[in-house]
Amino acid sequence: MSGNNNQQLNVLVSGGGTGGHIFPALSIANEVRRRYPDANILFVGAEGRMEMEKVPAAGYKIIGLPVSGFDRKNLLRNFKVLARLYKSMKMAKSILKDFKPDIAIGVGGYASGPMLKEAQKQGIPTLLQEQNSYAGVTNKLLAAKAERICVAYEGMERFFPADKIVLTGNPVRRNLLECGATPEQARQAMGMEADKKTILIIGGSLGARTINNAIINGLKQIGEARGVQVIWQTGKLYDQQCREALEASGVKNVAQMPFISNMDMAYRAADLVVSRAGASSISELQLLGKAAILVPSPNVAEDHQTKNAQALSTRDAAIFVADADAGTQLVGTMLDTVLNSDRIAALGANVLKMALRDAAEHIVDEVELIVGLKKSSISR
Repeated sequence: MSGNNNQQLNVLVSGGGTGGHIFPALSIANEVRRRYPDANILFVGAEGRMEMEKVPAAGYKIIGLPVSGFDRKNLLRNFKVLARLYKSMKMAKSILKDFKPDIAIGVGGYASGPMLKEAQKQGIPTLLQEQNSYAGVTNKLLAAKAERICVAYEGMERFFPADKIVLTGNPVRRNLLECGATPEQARQAMGMEADKKTILIIGGSLGARTINNAIINGLKQIGEARGVQVIWQTGKLYDQQCREALEASGVKNVAQMPFISNMDMAYRAADLVVSRAGASSISELQLLGKAAILVPSPNVAEDHQTKNAQALSTRDAAIFVADADAGTQLVGTMLDTVLNSDRIAALGANVLKMALRDAAEHIVDEVELIVGLKKSSISR
């Protein structure tokens, strides 16, 4: 099946919930569209989640299922969850009947469960993409009947059948890899001084309370650090609190903002990145070869961010600071590290070695193999 194939390809992509699921899903869709401009691509997400906004903004059609996660603390609420799941399964059936996909791709998150389960029941081939070093529940449940499982870490045989695993890496936003600016130009574009050591602080798409509180408490220390400046992305939720704290402190070497739209420039400007340990953030750090301090979020399923961070810190490819220790350790660690050029260089070199390039291309190669096999067996 070559890139100029005229045959109509119907691809269904399901999952979401966070930026970490949505960016890879969009990267895969963009690569399908690049090879097959006439392909029909349909997304299926969860109602009220981030994908319902981000996917149409990227030019794709999306249908929302009324699906939600199980409430592990209040079991009575799960009657509602089960009712929504039942409704979602019925909707999944009718979506498949109308759309007739050649393949269903699941990227993890609530919606991919009912959607891919139903596809597998109907004999539609499925491909799973697992971003984390510790597999999510949905993908583990779907693995036995999937054709392929595309992963970003070695050693995933403990979760999935070994013969189905392909090591592809996580797709990342293409513009991050194509930034042509020098660090000095990027710092100026971010409104910073060109020649100072620069720390970029990012707390994920929603911000991170622990990281923000650590910075607020350490503003005086940051203000006294010579030759250092900080770009501080706080998330919308914490914007006012952080802005007021910064103004009250009188510290001048910190630029605070609720979110950063030009992440390519922000990364290029930074000598050191402080980040949560979501899979997509880690893949970006690897591909860009960025020294980083990772503060895993404790509020995620199976504590997978800690496992992601340890996959790097054990290879000296990042510095690990536990969420519980951030208040006492984060600011001191980041100021010491950014001024240590040898340490920055070593971390950057080690993390770059872990990078898996062209992930979206490799995943779509697998899609072609699966769909090609299916087409040829039908045509025989």
